[in-house]
Order: sequence, then C-alpha cells, then structure tokens
Amino acid sequence: MAKLKAKRTGKARPGTGGKNRDRLSGKGATPKAKDRKNHKAYQAPGTVKKRSKTTRATSRSSSGRDLVFGRNSVLEVLREKVPATALILAERMDSDPRVQESITLAKAQGIEMLMGNRTDLDRMTADGAHQGMVLKVAPYKYADAAQFLGKGPIVVLDSITDPRNLGAIARSAAAFGASGIVVGERRGVGVTAAAWKTSAGALARIKVAQVTNLTRQLKAYQDAGAFIIGLTGDSKLELTELTKKQLAGDLVLVIGAEGEGLSRLIAEQCDYLVRIPINKTVESLNASVAASIALYEMNRIQNS
Repeated sequence: MAKLKAKRTGKARPGTGGKNRDRLSGKGATPKAKDRKNHKAYQAPGTVKKRSKTTRATSRSSSGRDLVFGRNSVLEVLREKVPATALILAERMDSDPRVQESITLAKAQGIEMLMGNRTDLDRMTADGAHQGMVLKVAPYKYADAAQFLGKGPIVVLDSITDPRNLGAIARSAAAFGASGIVVGERRGVGVTAAAWKTSAGALARIKVAQVTNLTRQLKAYQDAGAFIIGLTGDSKLELTELTKKQLAGDLVLVIGAEGEGLSRLIAEQCDYLVRIPINKTVESLNASVAASIALYEMNRIQNS
C-alpha cells in the first residue's frame, strides 16, 4: 500500500498549534512589584525609596535583665526595696501569703499594679516559672567613675559577667567602706535584677559606674594619684605584704574573673600585682570571695 504524503500548502493545519501561535507564546518573567505601575510597591524610574529603620525587640532586656518572676523571688526583691516600675499579676490566680505581701509592699513603694493573662506572662518570661507574678525592675542609673576618687577604695571588675558576683561584691564593698564599683560596658556585668537581689540591698548604698574602656579609666585614676592593685594568682607578692604606707592614698582594687584572672592590658596598668595566699590544691577563688578577702585585708593594714 502506498504511503500518503501530506501536501504542504503553507497554511497551518487544524490541531497543529500553528494557528494563532503568537497568542500562545510566553510573555517573559513576571515584572517585579516595584516595576508594576498598579502595585503599591511601584517605584518610578530615577527615584530612590528611603529604607525605614526598624528596631528589633530583644528578649534580653524584657525577660532576662529587667524582670524578676516567681512568687518567692518577687517577694524577696520587694522586701529589699529594689527600684521597680510595675508588678504584673495573672488574672484569676490563686492567692497565698506571698502574693498578699507582695501586693502590700508594691503599694507602699508606689509601684504600678497591672493585670495580665497567663499567655502574656508566659511570653514576657520566655515560658519561665512565673507562678502568676512578674516584677519589672527600673533601669539602673550609673554613676560617674571620676566621682569615686578620695572617698574610699574603688573596686574595678575586669571581665566579670555574672550579676550574682556583682551583687555579692557590692555587699563586701559597702561593708568595708569602698566608694564605688567600676565595670566595663562590653565585657562586663551590668546592674540587673539578679545583681540587686544578690546584693541584699547593698546596691542602694554603693554606686556602680560603667565605662567604655577599663584600661583608660585606670590610667585616669593613676594620673589623679591613685594606687592600682591587681589581684592575680601568679604574683609572688602576697596581699598581706603590702604596707600601711603603700595603702595610705587613694586605692583602686582590680579583680578579674575566676579562672581567667586579669586581662593582659589591665595587669600591665596595675602598680602592684598581688595574690591571696591559699592552699595549693585550690586553683582560684570566686571573684566575690576574693574581693571580700582583699578589701578586709586592705582595711586591716590601713588601720593597724
């Protein structure tokens, strides 16, 4: 049987897609929103749209540094009269003596009382065990480091980041007549709710200054005539070997983090590096314990 051959006429055959082929061809990629005139994001040629600045909310300031939660913790902080701005209570929560006393103390201290549902409190505390109570601590107002001179020993904290250490050191500093505490902004601890709580009210009696550069601040103290003493476990000179004459003027005691000790630049800035004599089986003391011992010993030598 002979094969049939299609005769080419130049005209498109039905069903081949040749007819109105231009209507079926693609129109290219979809234009961007900023290039479409009818879109709200349209940008006319030659114009530059200003970028809006956005602020990212951080949980650190809202749930970690400035909030105390849990019935026992809130009550303890209120008893110490830590400056606070608001006491937030969950709606329809059961009441007990801790709640009643917290409300009484908050009213007496002029702290605003707010109500919120448990979802709000869960969000504020990052699902912490708030037990229906959250206390917002007021931001701390830092002092001027220069104002500490001539009023007693100055305690400088190098790379200490635990707020509980700061609170404990504040207690010792207040007990032994220190004029103030200096911390660094970047690698230092700030005055937080945890620091207030650990200080047992001492932070209301002794001021804390926050500086951008500890080395520069130590140099400023030296230029003003202060004597800089740094605690380190590597020194051959013991703290007990310092004399009354050496401790007669303005004093600055520098304490480093447990284990790490003083940073190199800070150590180079000190007039004397001294160590606390301890048993060789113990590598180092906790920063707050070291501060307490050093302040006591310096006070003892001065008054001997």
